Amino acid sequence: EVQLVESGGGLVQPGGSLRVSCGASGFTLSSYAISWFRQVPGKGREGVLCISKHGDATAFSDSVKGRFTISRDNSKNTVYLQMSNLKLEDTAVYYCATDLGPFCFPQASTDEYDYWGRGTQVTVSS
Repeated sequence: EVQLVESGGGLVQPGGSLRVSCGASGFTLSSYAISWFRQVPGKGREGVLCISKHGDATAFSDSVKGRFTISRDNSKNTVYLQMSNLKLEDTAVYYCATDLGPFCFPQASTDEYDYWGRGTQVTVSS
């Protein structure tokens, strides 16, 4: 069974840092592009960052440029989202997803993603 599992969310103060992880079972993450999305209550899922099969990062949101980075550790079958200088508006449930392709497409609809994790809550609050 193919599964994506996010972990590492939590409570952090404004200006702080946090790293969330996306692990997989049932398939090899290194073969695909992996994207991070986030969602707040009452709104749709917003694309954050994507990393291609070859390790190229693509930002889906201008609001995270210079603050968030994405990386992968193929030996651990894991993709990471490193978040720095966190702001109140970064509070959301963070999801990882894949459309089982090798490249990142910022304009792709969330409907085109085949697999999603259940999400991990990130709360930025003082």
